[in-house]
Amino acid sequence: MDPDRRETPIFVKIDEYKEVLDTISLVKAKITEAKTILEKINELKNAEDTELEVWTNELEEVQRKVQHIDRTLFEPEAF
Repeated sequence: MDPDRRETPIFVKIDEYKEVLDTISLVKAKITEAKTILEKINELKNAEDTELEVWTNELEEVQRKVQHIDRTLFEPEAF
């Protein structure tokens, strides 16, 4: 403890104390609500990332097939 600091009682009006407790309780509830919202956002982001990966893979598969068709149709056959 700081030697220059003395322990002195702090007097707070009861109604102010209750108001502080109510405010702290409200802040805690808002923090919990924010955490829940962030978890939902994260779940949506993960689902979106998964869907984008599926679309990317499907597009790459289509591209490979088109390249195969292109080679088959336009490259001369070796006899």
